[in-house]
Amino acid sequence: MRRLGWLFGLVLVLGCRSVPVTTNTRSDAGTAVVRAELIFPLENRPTPGCHASTVVQTRDGRLLAAWFAGTDEGDNDVGIWVSRFENGQWTRPVEVANGVMSPQKRYPCWNPALFQPRRGPLVLFFKVGPRPDQWWGEMMVSEDGGKTWKDRRRLPPHVMGPIKDKPVQLDDGRILCPSSSENAGWRTHLEITKDFETWEVVGPLNNPAQIGVIQPTVLVYPDKRFQILCRTRGQGFIAQTWSQDGGKTWSEMTATKLPNPNSGIDAVTLRDGRQLLVFNNTPRGRTPLNVALSRDGKDWNVVLTLEDQPGEYSYPAVIQTSDGLVHITYTYLRQSIKHVVLDPQQL
Repeated sequence: MRRLGWLFGLVLVLGCRSVPVTTNTRSDAGTAVVRAELIFPLENRPTPGCHASTVVQTRDGRLLAAWFAGTDEGDNDVGIWVSRFENGQWTRPVEVANGVMSPQKRYPCWNPALFQPRRGPLVLFFKVGPRPDQWWGEMMVSEDGGKTWKDRRRLPPHVMGPIKDKPVQLDDGRILCPSSSENAGWRTHLEITKDFETWEVVGPLNNPAQIGVIQPTVLVYPDKRFQILCRTRGQGFIAQTWSQDGGKTWSEMTATKLPNPNSGIDAVTLRDGRQLLVFNNTPRGRTPLNVALSRDGKDWNVVLTLEDQPGEYSYPAVIQTSDGLVHITYTYLRQSIKHVVLDPQQL
């Protein structure tokens, strides 16, 4: 059954063509797809619904994915689920965290973010609370590549942890956690740490009365330059801000030429210096789901369409692993999580 799911997913990816909205487009990048599969089949899914995946490569080279799942987003039975890629296939997902407060009270969990620092154990961040404007952040760690988890704890009150997309660790050891809040308008900020004990919060980086933004992703450039791309609230575009001093100060939040239908995005700086973005290339709806590339973060070319059929294909997570390949996970119809592997040299 898993092999059938892999073949079905591969046909979906290779059979799609790029759909231009406001960006340049290539339609000849199908050879870049190395692998495409559902992490678990639709007909044997462990929960009715799932959403908001995250993916990481552990220090020993293994792949791990997590997401929130339960009856439906926001329901009290929603917890954090994890699957490991072992022996060429994904393991059966298991729940590793929930929002049980007492026998009488349980809250939903939200938006996990996996991160492997250069030193120390694998980290899983996630949120708990009845709704986004009442979230708090939590974290726990794994010493065995995600098989078991321990030391669950709540983050300080002013810290949420990475709100959706992965942290970025700099050469000096600082870890930039892209974060945001929704309790006083949609506001984006950075949470910076070296040890997950002490934190510096930079921001908010936007005025929500002008542009409401959440769920930032961080891109790295030479000469200590950074770019943050964000989801916007109904404005129809991806927003951006730049830092010229290693993340200490940031420019005014402005619109890019990239569309956004009020949905999550993710991006990664490739080792060859290119920037790779996964996003819904439309101002409305959550299909199609596309891959775009840029050299400078200003001019983007849409090079691949991952999905273009009716339904929801959203909330991507993207990393580049030690072998140079790009791994993308995303919500597939709110019923499974899809995993696609790309060879960026073919893009």
